[in-house]
Amino acid sequence: MLALLLSALAMCGSLGLVIRSRGAILARDIGSLPWLPSKEALFGVRIDALSCLMLLAVTICGFLIILYSGAFMSRSNREHPSDKGQGRYYFFMVLFVAAMIGLVCSPNLFQLFIFWELTTLCSWGLISFYGDHAALVSGYKALLMTYAAGMFLLAGVILVYINTGSFAFSAINLLAPSTKTLVIVFMAIAAFGKAAQFPFQTWLPSAMTAPTPATAYLHAAAMVKAGIYLMARLVLTVAVFPPKLAVLFSAMAIVTMYVGVLQYAVQDDLKRLLAYSTIANLGYMMLGLALGALGSPIALRGGLLHLIGHAFTKSLLFLAVGAVSYAAGTRSIAQLSGLGKRMPVTALAFVIGAMAISGVPPFNLFWSKFLIVAGAIQLNSGWGVALAVLVLAESVIGFACFLRVVHKVFLGPLSEAADAAQDPPAGMLTALIVLMALTLFSTLFALPLIGRIVQG
Repeated sequence: MLALLLSALAMCGSLGLVIRSRGAILARDIGSLPWLPSKEALFGVRIDALSCLMLLAVTICGFLIILYSGAFMSRSNREHPSDKGQGRYYFFMVLFVAAMIGLVCSPNLFQLFIFWELTTLCSWGLISFYGDHAALVSGYKALLMTYAAGMFLLAGVILVYINTGSFAFSAINLLAPSTKTLVIVFMAIAAFGKAAQFPFQTWLPSAMTAPTPATAYLHAAAMVKAGIYLMARLVLTVAVFPPKLAVLFSAMAIVTMYVGVLQYAVQDDLKRLLAYSTIANLGYMMLGLALGALGSPIALRGGLLHLIGHAFTKSLLFLAVGAVSYAAGTRSIAQLSGLGKRMPVTALAFVIGAMAISGVPPFNLFWSKFLIVAGAIQLNSGWGVALAVLVLAESVIGFACFLRVVHKVFLGPLSEAADAAQDPPAGMLTALIVLMALTLFSTLFALPLIGRIVQG
């Protein structure tokens, strides 16, 4: 109950800040450290349009996932019938929400790095929650890979500080061209590690050992989105982004998309399917940002719109899969059939999520994919056209794979595992229903914020 109250307060406070600021900058300095001289305060709060966009994803998803967890983390859960360790679970979930709020409201690179590492700690605590061998190995794998990538962020922060005496984001523009390029590369490595971009994507499917609500937060609004946020902040801050780096990042985004989507058809675990879908869709966000760095404001809008739309859509899909495992005791595609007869609301939630993630109109990710494709073509180059074709092909492949899963799991004759299943309790259903609505309507309130981000 305390965790639910804290997450509700965080959501209401964030909504109040978003409404009050309407994308304008609100800033307040809190303090400094006497042994670390800097041109500006080291700690504070800075709310701008990008922070507002992230706050909406972080706090709304955080509240709904903690609400959902009340019934999921119980003895009624057929997959994990236990209520042990709830104190630890809710501690890490609330800390995760707080760490993400601190990260996206950081006024400078120093504070951002502190909260960046705090999210790494929270992800380890949740991935290893169940304590079996697979969970512990997966937790340490995620910890080591994301922490190692985070050291490149630290190196970038140090380079900015020793060359400018400042930790401000804008201080990157004061660096010599060669040093600026090196800093961008270091920070991009950190972002790619956190956002599970190729070649750092392997920790993400392993993280499926976490409780499903925690997985939803990791994949939808928190851990991986911290990497996207850092890249977005870089693209929006650096006055002259090196074109060769932008082309490289766009190529790596396409590779990441296909590393993800080509794994869909061979997955039997519904959560692992969604993990690879997350990898592919993070590639979409990185591609939109890279195209924005190449001079396409349309693609930049698409990448940012995909960021927030994916937060709600992927939360919906993971929580629908959590409802399936809660009721049926398994996530195996081979063992499930006919669930739509027993779990109509859950089936509807998964179908809506599957259509949205595949870019079917009128759902939110159709609009973001449309803008990314249009932005690629806007570059008026062979590279841009090639990227647009590859993006469209990925959407077709993804749609076909999700269609197969919907038909297998929710249609057809009842399987033995599905026979005793039913829709989950009210708290879990409430989260699913709200997320279904957000999957439809999030574009309406996200686009005005994104317009301010791109114009700024």
